[in-house]
Amino acid sequence: MQNFKKIIGKIHLWLGLASGIVVFIVSITGCLYAFQEEIQDFTQPFRFVEAQDKAFLAPSKLEAIAKKALPNKQLHAVMYAEKTKSAQAIFYHYEPSYYYIAYLNPYTGEVLKVKDMDSDFFRIVLMGHYYLWLPPNIGQPTVAISTLVFVVMLISGIILWWPKNESAAKQRFWFRWKNTTKWKRKNYDLHNVLGFYSAWVVLIIALTGLVWGFQWFANSVYWRLGGEKSTVFSEVYSDIKQKTAVTAQSPAIDRIWQKMLVEHPDAKTMEVHIPESDSASINVNINTEIGTYWKTDYRYFDQYTLKELSVNHLYGRFHEAKLADKAIRMNYDIHVGAIFGFAGKVLAFLVSLVAASLPISGVFIWWGRRKKQATVTTTNKVYS
Repeated sequence: MQNFKKIIGKIHLWLGLASGIVVFIVSITGCLYAFQEEIQDFTQPFRFVEAQDKAFLAPSKLEAIAKKALPNKQLHAVMYAEKTKSAQAIFYHYEPSYYYIAYLNPYTGEVLKVKDMDSDFFRIVLMGHYYLWLPPNIGQPTVAISTLVFVVMLISGIILWWPKNESAAKQRFWFRWKNTTKWKRKNYDLHNVLGFYSAWVVLIIALTGLVWGFQWFANSVYWRLGGEKSTVFSEVYSDIKQKTAVTAQSPAIDRIWQKMLVEHPDAKTMEVHIPESDSASINVNINTEIGTYWKTDYRYFDQYTLKELSVNHLYGRFHEAKLADKAIRMNYDIHVGAIFGFAGKVLAFLVSLVAASLPISGVFIWWGRRKKQATVTTTNKVYS
């Protein structure tokens, strides 16, 4: 048993030294991002409007206004929220790369703010969390591999923590600082005690991170749960032969938006995606909950005939989602703790903070033992 723990200890040490800096960055950026929605609501007044006793302007109206504010940019979607929230016109393009949000008064169309999201603090934090601020083709696999290594470290850490007898157990469950002032002992307890209590939640956060990190992992989880669809989003297309089906006096996006308002009077947010080509479909995402995303109803329509289009991936009609579909849809909400409401986000924040501290306290433990071994070796040489 001792030899087994010794091997586990070596694995834990070297994997920790190899991945520590990545684990720290991913964990600390996760902490910073945890309450981004609440912080932005508190600090950005342009996200709110005074509720009025009239209907919102149609998507085509907001589209026209937003395009005047940001000419020569591709409008990706118009998103409506609650009566006291501003609408968002989202301009996003991969190549050339840009990401802007124009905040509009949904009742009057007044442009409240045009924001370059690439210079937004929380966007920068998120890019660190996803890619370590490296090019995505380098940063994404680096984060994914490091997260996988971190999962192994968490499991090995629990094995190392596990007490061999009742006497040892008494020292593992809580800090023993009463009769000591040594920072090494305190650092050791912080690493072991906090590490143990947080490990179980951090393990869930890391595993949900792996769902994004590796397609094979996402597919394995999904298929194990009985999933039958594709886990990868794919576009559906309009029939360009039907170009004359919708008149200029009746914009297709407005008609679809009206239809969704009737079907979803309980919608908290509704995101209408503007077709970016002649063959693109009109996509509408309807969420009936605030703070989570797994119940979003994803709808797709032919931009000419307005016929609803079916998809064979996870991101379709919510009422058609099976257990495996819902589990993968929940991945983000579980990852950030939102699935359990505000208390879940607080828990995710706290354990992420502990996770960020583990590489630091671990290095101090390793360095202390290294110095101790060097001192013992020197002493033995003196007396030999």
